[in-house]
Amino acid sequence: NGHRSPAVHRRLHRRPGTAHAMAASSLSSAFPVAAATAAAGVRRVHRTSTPTSSSAPSRVRASFGGLSLDTGAGGGLSLDGRRRLGASRAVVDAAAESLAVDAPSSSTAGVDWEALDATIVNQTTLAILDKALEMFGDELAIAFSGAEDVALIQYAALTGRPFRVFSLDTGRLNPETYQLFDDVQKHFGINIEFTFPDEKAVVDLVNAKGMFSFFEDGHKECCGVRKVQPLRRKLKTLKAWVTGQRKDQSPGTRMAVPAVQVDPAFEGVEGGPGSLIKFNPLTNATSQEVWDFLRVMGTPVNALHANGYVSIGCAPCTRAVLPGQQEREGRWWWEDAAMKECGLHSGNMTADERAKQDAREATDEDIFVDGSVTALTRTGIEALNDEVVHPHTTLAVLYAPWCPFCQAMVGGFEEAAARLTARGVHVVKFRADADEKAWSQETLALASFPTLLLFPEGRRGFVKLGSERRDADSLDIFVNSIVGAAAAPVV
Repeated sequence: NGHRSPAVHRRLHRRPGTAHAMAASSLSSAFPVAAATAAAGVRRVHRTSTPTSSSAPSRVRASFGGLSLDTGAGGGLSLDGRRRLGASRAVVDAAAESLAVDAPSSSTAGVDWEALDATIVNQTTLAILDKALEMFGDELAIAFSGAEDVALIQYAALTGRPFRVFSLDTGRLNPETYQLFDDVQKHFGINIEFTFPDEKAVVDLVNAKGMFSFFEDGHKECCGVRKVQPLRRKLKTLKAWVTGQRKDQSPGTRMAVPAVQVDPAFEGVEGGPGSLIKFNPLTNATSQEVWDFLRVMGTPVNALHANGYVSIGCAPCTRAVLPGQQEREGRWWWEDAAMKECGLHSGNMTADERAKQDAREATDEDIFVDGSVTALTRTGIEALNDEVVHPHTTLAVLYAPWCPFCQAMVGGFEEAAARLTARGVHVVKFRADADEKAWSQETLALASFPTLLLFPEGRRGFVKLGSERRDADSLDIFVNSIVGAAAAPVV
């Protein structure tokens, strides 16, 4: 592009009959972060292309921070370490392994995507992303959310190929996210392609339901208007896209994140099922590995990460997480109960799911059976709820023995029961599934299993535990905050 700086010296070797547009446009961003860090400033980048074929491998040679990179004639990238930079440099070494910098493919027709996935899934992030760019060129774009997926942009820059980046501006992002967009554009010398929601759709939603309807009826409608529809519109202009999905973000469905796949949800520019290809180069990377890479490369990151934010989305729907909390607890936290409903909303089930649910509810197996928790019938819990003034404090769990979340709290609840019983608190359980479900929903505010209710001494009605903290210490705090730390001995 004609730009030359003291820190980065480039030379293009042109040969007759060879297209150099890709090389000329990409060299300025081939190793930008390495140039920005003291330990890895780019000194020289040389790119040559063979004169015989536009599809033959090109060659990139570069040196930075005492390390030299050379794709060689065969297109394989190697790192020659002339200076020890510690464990962090190993992250870059591993990422650069087996990179091939070839010219873009002319066609992807007839590609067996499952077979390709099997071939590349265990390759490095850098190699997978380079393959994506090789195959699709400017018909592919990287989706950038403003979080740690900035690593994809860093890797794309290291390939030496031109690349496109797009982002969805929902209109409700954090200021720090907008700042990161600006920082990334300046750092890499790129223009992010921003996509916005349809104005009329947003106006109609907000005028009909207000600014915060997602707190009342879930986030899906708002996300549909502000994110999914604009994303769908953008993807209809592409043949392939790149996401930052990782297997460790959803350990329960690890095989659901291949390195490359036919997108099952969206369509590409040609339209119809199978018209869009999705690459997930970070699939095998862990969060720790991504952050090691970002730190060693000096890549700009969202300032919210330093304030405890792990997963970052729109401002109203994102919060910091505490030590020990899972990553997902920072997003749509008010919906956790609905996501853990253990079959309460059976109207949304298929016939198969309904049959499985009926079989679970038919079980005679029980939980909370160590003797510390008293079982109540419908008559018993109804009488407790109807008391005008409770003569003593009672902690009740509404449960279903087949529910995994109920099963997971057995140890903590029984430990809490032993503590609380010694202080005069009655601890009871009521099986609220099957025929008792509808009544419990209407009378006892059952929304999900398990539900914990405290019936305080000297008062009427109950107080519902408002969080998912069901360990013994948290239940102690819950009871103490309502009735005090001291309780009268059992009479």
